[in-house]
Amino acid sequence: MRCIIARLAWLTSSALILGAEAGKPTDFVSVVGPIMDNLRSAASYARTGSIALAQMETDAAAATWKRLEPNASGPLPAYAPAALAEFLGDGGERLAAATRALDGGDNVAAGRELLALRRSFHELRRRSGLYDLGDCVFEIAPAMEKLRVAATRYGQQPAQAYAEETVAAASAFRDRLQRCNEWASTEIAGQGEFRRLIDGAIASSGEIAHAAMAGEGPLVHRYLIELQSYAQLLDFRYG
Repeated sequence: MRCIIARLAWLTSSALILGAEAGKPTDFVSVVGPIMDNLRSAASYARTGSIALAQMETDAAAATWKRLEPNASGPLPAYAPAALAEFLGDGGERLAAATRALDGGDNVAAGRELLALRRSFHELRRRSGLYDLGDCVFEIAPAMEKLRVAATRYGQQPAQAYAEETVAAASAFRDRLQRCNEWASTEIAGQGEFRRLIDGAIASSGEIAHAAMAGEGPLVHRYLIELQSYAQLLDFRYG
């Protein structure tokens, strides 16, 4: 399997090199996009324990990463120079660390490194005054984690205080989802997939709050699982 992964990574790298040799200058934005796609996929595979597939994605990301070094022939990206230098310096190390973790079979450590690398990219965008749907979707995760903690605590002890905590966390999560819905371009907002995910998550965030206030522990748990799936799918597709 590892041999197959290496072969696929080599093919990807070769295609990129050929494109560069054809006289096309390196465009930071067009190169970093596929890397972030690879990292999202790798994180998803690592989370489910599919290490071989995660390795394939990190190998592809590493091959493309080599084209990110600033060069005089390519157009300068619209990022703050200091923030860009920091991202390039730390990002390569994090990607290498994630690869080592996967090689060692440690998908948890790999997941941490991949998350840190993705977070650093969105931090680069924030420091450069940039923001879009992908940034908004990435910010869903902390709100989802707060809701998970609150709902889990409620499930263990269905007290009124924990019910209110769950409702508050669900409201914050719902607000984040609605904000992302507003950030979606007309094209994406009209996609059936996006509508199913964002509308479903918004609806379920309201239902989990109602279930908590009604004392319906099993329903709270069911909606929590559903919301986690929505959050993961939104991140995988649009983060």
